Amino acid sequence: MIADVHGQFNGVRGVVRFDPATPAHLSVEAEIDVAGIYTGIGKRDEHLRSPDFFDAPRYPAITFTGKRTDGGGGRECAVTGELTIRGVTRTVTLEGEYTGPLADPFDEGAMSVGFTGTTVINREDYGVIWNATWDGGIMVGREVRITLNVEADRGRGESGPWV
Repeated sequence: MIADVHGQFNGVRGVVRFDPATPAHLSVEAEIDVAGIYTGIGKRDEHLRSPDFFDAPRYPAITFTGKRTDGGGGRECAVTGELTIRGVTRTVTLEGEYTGPLADPFDEGAMSVGFTGTTVINREDYGVIWNATWDGGIMVGREVRITLNVEADRGRGESGPWV
């Protein structure tokens, strides 16, 4: 109601399957630790972990499994997959782009790739329905913009998925 709230999850793991020769075959699997929510305000973070929002004790992870990738030309791509929040799974498409592979500046001989994808969901579709009125307006909007920033690495001489 007052301003957009930006947060992040600390505790994200996943696997990226990517071949630079065929970027349309990109595959992403991510698991996000709900307890790692961080908005910069402790009491708000505690409320977000509660049953009013993510219910972290009951649903400790948010998952995304990419099912299909479409290339938009250049480094653009769209990854469509299953997003699960609070035990509810819906199909979403992350519109984004990839960068790399590039030499890892911190590990000589290793390579890194990066992906950024964004989508907008209605939180109520996932059972996150808590709200309150405050000075005549609603406190929490329905739309949530999700941005997934992924950096995947592969060590010297490794083959297989990027992690």
